Amino acid sequence: MYQELLDKKKKLAVIGLGYVGLPIALEFAKKIKVIGFDINAQRVEMMRNKIDPSQELESSAFEGCDIEFTNDLDVLRQANFFIVAVPTPVDEHNVPDLVPVQRASETIGKVIKKGDYVVYESTVYPGCTEEDCVPIIEKLSGLKMVTDYKIGYSPERINPGDKEHTITTITKVVSGCCDESLDVIAKVYELVVKAGVHRASSIKVAEAAKIIENTQRDLNIALMNELSIIFDKMNINTYEVLEAAGTKWNFLKFQPGLVGGHCIGVDPYYLTYKSKKLGYNSQVILAGRFINDAMAGYVARKVLKHIIQNTGNVKDAKVLVMGATFKENVSDIRNSKVADVVKELRAFSLNVDVTDPYADSEELKHEYGFELTPKPGNDYDAVIVTDPHKEYKELDDNYFSSVTKSHAMVADLKGIYRGKLSSRKYWSL
Repeated sequence: MYQELLDKKKKLAVIGLGYVGLPIALEFAKKIKVIGFDINAQRVEMMRNKIDPSQELESSAFEGCDIEFTNDLDVLRQANFFIVAVPTPVDEHNVPDLVPVQRASETIGKVIKKGDYVVYESTVYPGCTEEDCVPIIEKLSGLKMVTDYKIGYSPERINPGDKEHTITTITKVVSGCCDESLDVIAKVYELVVKAGVHRASSIKVAEAAKIIENTQRDLNIALMNELSIIFDKMNINTYEVLEAAGTKWNFLKFQPGLVGGHCIGVDPYYLTYKSKKLGYNSQVILAGRFINDAMAGYVARKVLKHIIQNTGNVKDAKVLVMGATFKENVSDIRNSKVADVVKELRAFSLNVDVTDPYADSEELKHEYGFELTPKPGNDYDAVIVTDPHKEYKELDDNYFSSVTKSHAMVADLKGIYRGKLSSRKYWSL
């Protein structure tokens, strides 16, 4: 398989061309023949025109790539090595939503042939690939894993907005259903991953490794958020504490903040879901999730308290929220906890305007029910800076004076204006 891919006698296909799938497809397309498959015809047409729908890649990233973008199963059928990179979200009850990965498995089941390879990159709980995805493929194809086709798992490590840590520069964890498949899958990824690969002993180990990467970050951020709440009651600035503690060589430098997006705020629920099915109710992991999910309400109440103390007229008060995406310098709004902040503020009858240099207003309206304000006013009672976008980092005391009333508070959640604002009340997590 490896040599035939290298000789361009066989093709590799990437199913799901979002912020994970497209960069993978393009990197492979610099070395071998690739089919980029997505069910969204509009997105496919954009990529044919060298436009990344996720706005992560420049048009130059498409240059020199041997790739065919399609939503046609007959074209996909030409591939022999399939990589699945579809989303794995949770529903409104924080239960894993496996529909995208199940449908991708159905698609593979319709096109897979004897001797083909399938590698999943979508984040799932340990056991999902072999227990949930393989049966779907085998039911539709009539083929059997190991004897007829090979399965593997290689968790994605794409970080949106990060131009330094990319697919080529991050060590890739790979796994296979047998020794032969592990060797082939490792060699295929080594074509594009300059940092090398780590061969996991089993598919379940690789799945578990991905889950705990983000669970660990979630718990550490939860600790910072809880410390922030405690230090606020002591009238201590959390970022000053972290700066001091960070002088110790082994102190882990995490920060408080809203935890959204499609990884850190989602992946731990996959692990706790599987854990519960096995009869163990998670305590530490879910405690961290509870703290992080509650931070939007905490921020909103802090702003409300300031407004009540200074105006007493909540219904006429105005709040400007700066930042709507789930993190800085990206356009992705999926699972953005800023939406929860806006919802909480409006539940208190506050008037809320939202700005963001990256987010799409129509997408926000469709997803969360609010739009971006084209131009901020000059009479806000509070400003909440949720995302430290590079455009926001350039703002100064004069700017915040120009958009707020004299009694206003600037809630700087990530501490980017610490020591820089003097004309308005300043607060950070």
